[in-house]
Amino acid sequence: MKFTDGYWALAPGVSALYAQSARDVETDGRSLTVHAATAPIASRGDTLNRPLLSVRYSSPMPDVVRVQVAHHRGGTPRRPVFDLPDADGAATASVGDGEAVLTTGGLTLRVATTGGWAASYSADGRTIAREASKSAAVFTTPDGVHASAQLVLGVGDLVYGLGERFGAFVKNGQSVDIWNEDGGTSSEIAYKNVPFYLTNAGYGVFVNSPDRVSFEVGSEAVSRVQFSVPGEELDYFVIHGPSPKEILERYTALTGRPPQVPAWSYGLWLSTSFTTDYDEATVLSFVDGMAERGIPLSVFHFDCFWMREFHWCDFVWDPATFPDPAGLLAKLHDRGLRVCVWINPYIAQRSHLFDEGARLGYLVKRADGSVWQWDKWQAGMGLVDFTNPDAAAWFAGKLGALLEDGVDAFKTDFGERIPTDVVWHDGSDPARMHNYYTHLYNRTVFDLLKARRGEGEAVLFARSATAGGQQFPVHWGGDCDSSYESMAETLRGGLSLACSGFGYWSHDIGGFEGTPDAGVFKRWLAFGLLSSHSRLHGSDSYRVPWAFDDEAVAVARRFTRLKSRLMPYLLDAAGATTAHGTPIMRPMVVEFGDDPAVGHLDRQYLLGPSLLVAPVLDAARVRFYVPAGVWTNLLTNERLTGPAWFDQTHGFDTLPLLVRPDTVLPLGASEDGPDYDWADGVHLVLHELADGHDSTTTVASPRTPATFRVRREGSSVIVETDSTLPWSAGRLGLDGVQATGATLELDWSN
Repeated sequence: MKFTDGYWALAPGVSALYAQSARDVETDGRSLTVHAATAPIASRGDTLNRPLLSVRYSSPMPDVVRVQVAHHRGGTPRRPVFDLPDADGAATASVGDGEAVLTTGGLTLRVATTGGWAASYSADGRTIAREASKSAAVFTTPDGVHASAQLVLGVGDLVYGLGERFGAFVKNGQSVDIWNEDGGTSSEIAYKNVPFYLTNAGYGVFVNSPDRVSFEVGSEAVSRVQFSVPGEELDYFVIHGPSPKEILERYTALTGRPPQVPAWSYGLWLSTSFTTDYDEATVLSFVDGMAERGIPLSVFHFDCFWMREFHWCDFVWDPATFPDPAGLLAKLHDRGLRVCVWINPYIAQRSHLFDEGARLGYLVKRADGSVWQWDKWQAGMGLVDFTNPDAAAWFAGKLGALLEDGVDAFKTDFGERIPTDVVWHDGSDPARMHNYYTHLYNRTVFDLLKARRGEGEAVLFARSATAGGQQFPVHWGGDCDSSYESMAETLRGGLSLACSGFGYWSHDIGGFEGTPDAGVFKRWLAFGLLSSHSRLHGSDSYRVPWAFDDEAVAVARRFTRLKSRLMPYLLDAAGATTAHGTPIMRPMVVEFGDDPAVGHLDRQYLLGPSLLVAPVLDAARVRFYVPAGVWTNLLTNERLTGPAWFDQTHGFDTLPLLVRPDTVLPLGASEDGPDYDWADGVHLVLHELADGHDSTTTVASPRTPATFRVRREGSSVIVETDSTLPWSAGRLGLDGVQATGATLELDWSN
């Protein structure tokens, strides 16, 4: 939200209280509270009729500073709030001559106690962020009161994140409102809005509010990032890295880490698509058609019309098309598949659950006590009130019956069209609940799956989210067009979401709206199967590969089988996601933040720590950047030396898929799907190992994980393992060397 008219003047109808100087400072040795004058004070008389702003600095964990700006603090607490640690003692604070200092981990805050308003954050001997004049403020506008803060945007500082945003990957120059909306992937609005941004300057900022948070990223004051919320108080965290990965690690320590998801979820998902005609025969023909063509399939997904029209959601199979749902699910399970079904949190008036939910008080109400309804999406639909624990349990109970019938996962669609002219069961503020609703919705479903299926077996396909939503994976990118341009905007959205703390991500292969031409579909297949999760889904046309051409079948088979072999590597990357919050699909800036060439790269990414993927967003040509070292294409064995840019032409069966130098890449022995013993027959790809390399690679196994220690000593590479299963190792581009014992020595000199 913009409050000014250029640099000097306020916008019409706006007045401001700026923190102009520190009048006094309080400390308890662990925090600082600075009382800031909002005008010059030259005498005692100047203290009369003069507002103060209070700015409290504290720390919930090392390298994180919490900042709370307040004008009037006597308001009623507003719910909901993000579930964050309550700790407030990870810093030491003191007040000295001319400054107050707070230190937490490697981050030090200094607030000037004389002169004009100034505060700086420093780490590793340099200033990484700072406040200057007009940084802390409360504005009164025709729309109400807003609390605001600004941090100086240094020369060369770039900003990323703020949720899954489909515009420019670098957010500098943008105005962004954190407000969940259903708008597809081709506009500035987004399904997943997260009030957190990441910088390349060693810090990130999380605004602790589920309300509409407005960000002006070098767009109002071009050398500052401004963020504001409605009301008299603003609460935010400055999170030190120094690297982007460390910033994400600390941010997800605050807001929650992505958990493990089941191994089968990494395989290929096939959908009925949205408005297509289908029945049991159609479904089985798709499944059998994939098997006949040698394309491993892991999950079959039933979209909306598994239920009767106008009944969404009543969780009752349409008897006209699925007269024996339990029998159909058994047939799918017998073919080795898991089953996912589409749901949303809306109850149509035609559903028998509407009267039940209304009678029990489980649907969101208007101020007059009537059930909130409208005719968008479904006729007369109401909305489940997840702030009511009984309503959440009621909703989960309906889903539980589906689990008993054989359903394994849920696509939790929607969650963005949340009204603000309603009354919530727990008294939550409607504006704050608008963004937060998705958190309660997805948590309810995810917790049910976790309770019924067990830890590590729960997985969603969710569209909406806000801060903390990474705890309920997986999320997909929403409704995109079937074009190269939309493929690129989809990737930008995924990279922005990765910079917002989300570890897993997927998208509709081929695009959702319309029908892609065969070229777009084949290019999207490679991109989709080199994402953490992969789904074939569309709107009004099927996405089975043979609907396009024979080459599409071959491309689907090639990359699905490749992903199966990558399972040991992907599971290891997922371990970093659950332990540290590092996304599986990583923007280049997350992994190579010190390389000045990667700051704006949004058409390539790393899959895990060691595979560079550059999707071909064109009929044939691709331009991409390779960081320092010798990288080799896993598909073609072509060697590329960076740092350098490359222009290449690729057929549909290849793309730049480059192995990072100094890498031990474990490849599984099975191409038939993600579920197998990944350690049995594993092949270690050794690539450009530096002299002195010494690493340990652990390969998961349903029995006993296999651990491999790889060392390079001059012209020899020694591989040692505790595994009793067969394995092999070899240099990338050369034939593998079979190993039957616990130690293998390779000649690295030729």
